[in-house]
Amino acid sequence: MINFFNEDIDFKFKYKNNFKAWLKKVAEKEGFRINDLNYIFCSDQYLHKINLEYLNHDTFTDIITFDNSEDESTLEGDIFLSIERIIDNSRILDTHFEEEIKRVIVHGLLHLCGHDDHSIEEKAEMRRLESEYILTF
Repeated sequence: MINFFNEDIDFKFKYKNNFKAWLKKVAEKEGFRINDLNYIFCSDQYLHKINLEYLNHDTFTDIITFDNSEDESTLEGDIFLSIERIIDNSRILDTHFEEEIKRVIVHGLLHLCGHDDHSIEEKAEMRRLESEYILTF
């Protein structure tokens, strides 16, 4: 089950069923099945508070992923996304909002699949996978 929620913003997320089907395909290609996945759209302030409280990071970010999986082959988690950050990033990167939100949404799923982005090499691989999967949307 894949759910989309708003926490402290009024955001109309379109094409939920298309995103759900796409995310299921991405998970399958990565060797996983989605059991319970929640995407929570929120503001910069809301996500900043989570970043401080749970990760002790005093920075703004576009996404925070919490892995709640108990089975190695099944994905469960909560993925918080700042719509304000995604809008700003799309302006900075000169991309459409729709492409940037796809990138961030699949980025969270890839984290749950075990991909990290701490090193330069990991970031490059994560970006490559994001781009590859965006093309399959």
